[in-house]
Amino acid sequence: MSELQNSSRSPSRKGERHSTPDILISESDERFFRSLYEFIEHEKQYLQCPEEGADELRYIIYRSVFNKVIGRATAYKRLLMTIKAEYDDVIRALKQREEETRAAQRTLAAATSHMRSLTTCQQRAAQLTDRVSVLQRETAELQEEIKRQKLSKQQSTWIPGLTMAESEDPEALDKHLKHLEAQKASLLDRKRHCVSLEVKAELDAKLQAAERRRDQMNTENNRLKVLYQRLSFVFDRLSSWKDEKQQVPLEERLGSTLENIRQNIMTDDDARSIDAELFEEEEPIGVDESKLLTDYLDRFMELFDSAQYEEAALLAARSPRGVLRNLDTVQMFKGVTAPPVSPPPLLLFFQALLITVPAGVELSAPLSLQVVGGALQHDASQLVTHAVTQNKLTFSEELGDMLTEHAQKKPGDADLCLALATVVYEACRLDRKTALSMCRRGLIHSAAEFMNHSSNITAEDCMWVLCLSPSLSLLQLLTEPQRGPAAILSVGVACVTLLADAQQQPLALQLLDSFISRGPGVLKQVILEDSSSSVDVWTDVASLCSGLNRSDLSRAVMSVLLEQSGTSVVSPDLDGARLMEHVFL
Repeated sequence: MSELQNSSRSPSRKGERHSTPDILISESDERFFRSLYEFIEHEKQYLQCPEEGADELRYIIYRSVFNKVIGRATAYKRLLMTIKAEYDDVIRALKQREEETRAAQRTLAAATSHMRSLTTCQQRAAQLTDRVSVLQRETAELQEEIKRQKLSKQQSTWIPGLTMAESEDPEALDKHLKHLEAQKASLLDRKRHCVSLEVKAELDAKLQAAERRRDQMNTENNRLKVLYQRLSFVFDRLSSWKDEKQQVPLEERLGSTLENIRQNIMTDDDARSIDAELFEEEEPIGVDESKLLTDYLDRFMELFDSAQYEEAALLAARSPRGVLRNLDTVQMFKGVTAPPVSPPPLLLFFQALLITVPAGVELSAPLSLQVVGGALQHDASQLVTHAVTQNKLTFSEELGDMLTEHAQKKPGDADLCLALATVVYEACRLDRKTALSMCRRGLIHSAAEFMNHSSNITAEDCMWVLCLSPSLSLLQLLTEPQRGPAAILSVGVACVTLLADAQQQPLALQLLDSFISRGPGVLKQVILEDSSSSVDVWTDVASLCSGLNRSDLSRAVMSVLLEQSGTSVVSPDLDGARLMEHVFL
């Protein structure tokens, strides 16, 4: 339509310019076109068509105007209709393409929405599956609870201590009745021996007062013992002075005597340490020993049955003549359990034992093993340290092995337990286990020095330590000659023994490699100075190296052996020097 307007306006302007009669627009045509323009503007404003861009309303307005132009035209009517038909076809094709685009967009949106819906449905399905699983599990638990409730209701009708069959058997019922009557009689008899809580509290108060009185008398007794010993010493010195016919003035003799008393006579603390337990050192005169022990045991059982394990443990540790310091008491404490907030009763007994036993007084060997084992089981390593350092245990090989095994199980306590095991082994004169504990602690040089200076360590013991704690540094220290005597371990024997063991082969190869890396003549010097290994031993070393694909070491050893002609001195030690016979076929 814009072209039509342009074409309509341009002829008028040309006509005005050239005044051509053929294309001159009449006044009626001009009014017609002006009315068309006014109609277009009016319709645009009325229909609120946008100024730019494709719009359906604008297309309808111009199509109506074009129809009016076609209706008024005469000569070009068919041409204008053809143009209008082409325009309509193009617009229809554009509309169809736009509809297809919208349909494609709707299809894409629907597909996207379908994927989202599918994902949402899958998530919901997974949630429902989980919920179903939870419901099934809860249902199974409820069914089990229902079964237990039913079973408990059925069992509530049974007699406690009897099966269903026995509950219906008259003989079993009679037997059970007699058992219950016996229990009743026992409880009544025990009740007759019991007292009320008020009486028990009164007796406890009296017992505590008696114990305080006993402690006071014990302290006074110790003081009198010290005084008696001092007076006895003074009396002896005065008697000797009298026998010597008073050659020294009395004042001088008394002064020297008092000075000796201050220097040599035991103090009150010494007396208390010697006389630590009243029942073991000084029992009261005139007391029936059997009655005393019976009362002590009854008191212990009373505390134990009332679950006062701490007081019972302390009482057992201080028992007269150690009647309760034995394995039976350990089993009693081991068979009971304490409340969750309280320490184990067995550990309380072990603590009481180690606290009350004076330093230097050793527990028996079986009891020592029980004490250390229980303390380590409850992570009370400090208690074990106290017992070992204060010599309150009987040292044995089993005790040292127990500490070593605990060190291997718990690396956090390894150093402490190995140090304690070293003390135990050394006290038992188990030198090779002492050296092994030192090696496991990383004290390689100290272990080598200990083994070199120990008279009980043999070459076999050295190899035993090396096999259990392989260390190149330890092997080098043991095979190096000391000042004067030869090395405790022969290089050739050590290499043959280690190469024969598949797990220790790298250690022997490292030793031989260290000799070669130190210089070309070091291996030769080592072989010649090895007074304990024959040529056959070194030949075996070369053969074993060759079997391990270490032909370089094998050739190095064989070259040293082949260089020797006849005999040569193999040791600088005058006492251990001897000749090696090299025989080569």
